[in-house]
Amino acid sequence: VPEKEKDPKYWRDQAQQTLKYALRLQNLNTNVAKNVIMFLGDGMGVSTVTATRILKGQLHHNPGEETRLEMDKFPYVALSKTYNTNAQVPDSAGTATAYLCGVKANEGTVGVSAATQRTQCNTTQGNEVTSILRWAKDAGKSVGIVTTTRVNHATPSAAYAHSADRDWYSDNEMPPEALSQGCKDIAYQLMHNVKDIEVIMGGGRKYMFPKNRTDVEYEMDEKSRGTRLDGLNLIDIWKNFKPRHKHSHYVWNRTELLALDPYTVDYLLGLFEPGDMQYELNRNNVTDPSLSEMVEIAIKILSKNPRGFFLLVEGGRIDHGHHEGKAKQALHEAVEMDRAIGKAGVMTSLEDTLTVVTADHSHVFTFGGYTPRGNSIFGLAPM
Repeated sequence: VPEKEKDPKYWRDQAQQTLKYALRLQNLNTNVAKNVIMFLGDGMGVSTVTATRILKGQLHHNPGEETRLEMDKFPYVALSKTYNTNAQVPDSAGTATAYLCGVKANEGTVGVSAATQRTQCNTTQGNEVTSILRWAKDAGKSVGIVTTTRVNHATPSAAYAHSADRDWYSDNEMPPEALSQGCKDIAYQLMHNVKDIEVIMGGGRKYMFPKNRTDVEYEMDEKSRGTRLDGLNLIDIWKNFKPRHKHSHYVWNRTELLALDPYTVDYLLGLFEPGDMQYELNRNNVTDPSLSEMVEIAIKILSKNPRGFFLLVEGGRIDHGHHEGKAKQALHEAVEMDRAIGKAGVMTSLEDTLTVVTADHSHVFTFGGYTPRGNSIFGLAPM
């Protein structure tokens, strides 16, 4: 037990500080938020947050339990009740539609109401719902999407796409019936539905290029090659949509990204992997930026708009780590997202920026046993 914790005064002083802080919150900040940043920890349930808190402390050579995450420092906290219109346990697509569009939806669908049935293209038309990203654009704000998954994955896609199936990443993944009925894949919609998204960063390179196009980074890997059956090069289309007098940049590695002067960039597309980005623990420091690095550059670009901005940030591979039963990967992803939250906090002001941190669902993940204080969060319980 740390020596200071043996003194009752330590705990009472801490309680007094917490109470004083809570009382100050009675004076509500009634300013209209110019900027909104939404951090979404995919699959980041309460047990994941607790374990992440302990890991963060242990990474700094502390016992861990006493640590405060950046999100712990926020003045208000609440719990969310999550489900899809047709599912007791929700997925990341239906939930993304709920918190980005304000409309609950069926499992596996994005940017559409519950009238759209998964995989049924012909139930899409007329049931599209718009998102806060579109509303922000209509209000004259700049907008951005930053994710550690593919930029056309479930969470980010609900911001700009309307699809009966979250897995329609490119036309290669779509059934012939859906194509013949006129439905478009999610990567195509990213480039066409909201053409003036200022910042897009994450993975998903292969869905932007024609079938079998060799990847710039993994030249010998067949799984990294382009997937598009329509032969389109969506990167070129993205570039062509941008006004000639604006400065737009496409980058595919960390070196190119960090070489940019964000204050002179108007539009940025960064695709750093063929599919999802690498786990933080496996990240290549030359080719792959961290989530906090991407967030920093995104805020610098978006902050130039005097009308403000909306930024969606997803720590998407927290979820993947849990799905794969890799607690170490999941928790390190969550620690990195917390770093990104801290970075955003330093770069913005409470006076004009509303920052929200939340999750879309939890996982069957827990820890317990009679473990001593400071026990490794990845260790074993003695009994």
